[in-house]
Amino acid sequence: MKLLVMSDTHGDAEVINRVRKAHENVDAIIHCGDSELPFDHPYLEGVKKVRGNCDRDTRFPEEELFEWNDVKVFIAHGHLLNVKATTMNLLYRTKELEANAAFFGHSHVLGAELVDNILFVNPGSLLKPRGIAEKSYVIVEFQDGKWTVKAFNDEGVELFSKQFELTK
Repeated sequence: MKLLVMSDTHGDAEVINRVRKAHENVDAIIHCGDSELPFDHPYLEGVKKVRGNCDRDTRFPEEELFEWNDVKVFIAHGHLLNVKATTMNLLYRTKELEANAAFFGHSHVLGAELVDNILFVNPGSLLKPRGIAEKSYVIVEFQDGKWTVKAFNDEGVELFSKQFELTK
C-alpha cells in the first residue's frame, strides 16, 4: 500500500495538483483538511478528505475511515481532537476505530511516530509550515509489517525517510 498524504494547503489548489502529478503511482491520496476548497473541486476528485477548522464546505466529513488490504486508516484534521495540546485524544479515537494508522493535520507540524503499533503521521503544511522552514507532504508505504514514511518539500525534494517495524 502506498499513500500520498497532505494537509493544510489553505486555498492553494495548484500545490495540490502539482503534488498529485508528481506521485501518480499511489494507491490513495489523502488530504487531512484545511484545503479551503469546495468539496467537489477537481483537484480533490478521488481524494480521501476531511473537514478542517478553516473549511467552510459542510460536505466534508469530520472523519474518514477506510480499509486497504486489511489495513485500516483513520483520517481527521485534528482540531476536534485538540491535537495542538495533546495527541492522546487522537490515540484513543484511533484505538476505538481499531485503525492501524492515523493521519492528521491542524498543527502544521511535520512528524511521524509509532505508538502501540499504530502509525501516526502529520504531513505538515504545504502552505504555512511550523517547526521547520520547508512546506511538506509525505508518502507512506506499508509492506511486510513495516511502515515507511518519506517526507518531501513542496518541490518534491526528500526531507527525511523513517521506517517503523510493527512489534509482534
